[in-house]
Amino acid sequence: MSQDKNSNWLGVFAVALSATVFCTTEFLPVGLLRYIGDGLDVSEGTAGLMVTAPGLLAAVAAPFVTVAIKNHDRRLVLLGLSFLLAISNLVSMIAPNFMVLIFGRILFGVGLGGFWAIGAGLGGRLVEESQVGRATSIIFAGVSLGMLIGGPAGALIGDVVGWRAAFGAALAISVLAFVAQICSLPKLEVQQRVRPSDLLGIAQTQQGRIGLAAMFLVLVAQFATYTYVTPFLAQISGFGGGAISSILLGYTAIGLAGNFAGGAGASRSIRKTFIATIVFLMLPMFLLPVVGTSQVGTLALLAIWGLSYGAMPVALQMWMAKAAPNVAEGGMALFVANFQISIAVGSFVGGVVVDQLGLLNAMYIGGTLSALSLLTVLTLGRVSAKIDVAEVA
Repeated sequence: MSQDKNSNWLGVFAVALSATVFCTTEFLPVGLLRYIGDGLDVSEGTAGLMVTAPGLLAAVAAPFVTVAIKNHDRRLVLLGLSFLLAISNLVSMIAPNFMVLIFGRILFGVGLGGFWAIGAGLGGRLVEESQVGRATSIIFAGVSLGMLIGGPAGALIGDVVGWRAAFGAALAISVLAFVAQICSLPKLEVQQRVRPSDLLGIAQTQQGRIGLAAMFLVLVAQFATYTYVTPFLAQISGFGGGAISSILLGYTAIGLAGNFAGGAGASRSIRKTFIATIVFLMLPMFLLPVVGTSQVGTLALLAIWGLSYGAMPVALQMWMAKAAPNVAEGGMALFVANFQISIAVGSFVGGVVVDQLGLLNAMYIGGTLSALSLLTVLTLGRVSAKIDVAEVA
């Protein structure tokens, strides 16, 4: 099914759709924790394992799949991973108990890690060189959209028709994405297999190591807190289910605006934009425990939080691309693994803190980790400042 590169914009949009579905499915449980907890008789902290388990599996799967697939046609690999996504959503939808639900999420984690290790760099394989930036932006717009709508979509569907219907909707869209890839992706052969040594591409530069460390800390902070924002809004701020769904949708809309703002800012200074996103994530985390009983104050802080987090993925992607400009498919696996480990660790830490110390302390922990991320960038400022230079070592 080989096609001329000029005709493969449909392939770009098919990959972007799959990216959206993968990311939506990953964060869908964020808006469903209390519904799943009630329905399957587990605590909200335990239900948070639905975010932790896929993150850990994706972190392992990203480098493993990248090496294991050798020179196999990437089209067939992507189709297999997308099929696994559909199966995982089916298992999650019909799960009779929490253990089966976790099994479905484990299947999802394998597909997620493999998809990102392969799919993140496909823009350059589908279009002419002059259009690679645009194609990559479209694919990563799918990432940002999925990350932002997962929680709100889960909360809305869970509140109206139940948590199983949320996974049913994800199943339907994942099947659509699978069919779109069958119809539009060309044969994607590779000339050279990825070696285990290629997996360290990003970590081979100082800027890459600083970025990975700061990224880990701030994303752990994000998912130690945002994973449990639905119970926070219900228990601390006193919002009802319908209001929470609307709030999370508003968070999504603001986050999408932040995505474009982050791109504009990072085009001028990647480092300053990344620092700004950390600062404006940190402030709401520290302040929500103080003003969380005020619904107006909570909404204002969530707006700041959403704008900042919407900008962060763009800044991170540009940081890593600049830190390792020649990084190949294998090198991106480390970025994916770090991202997914951060999600898993964050949701796990948040679950432990929520169960043992309560929702307010989870916010304080997140704020502290964000502060450590900020210090990582600032105290290594002379090195990290080079990220805005055209060529970095």
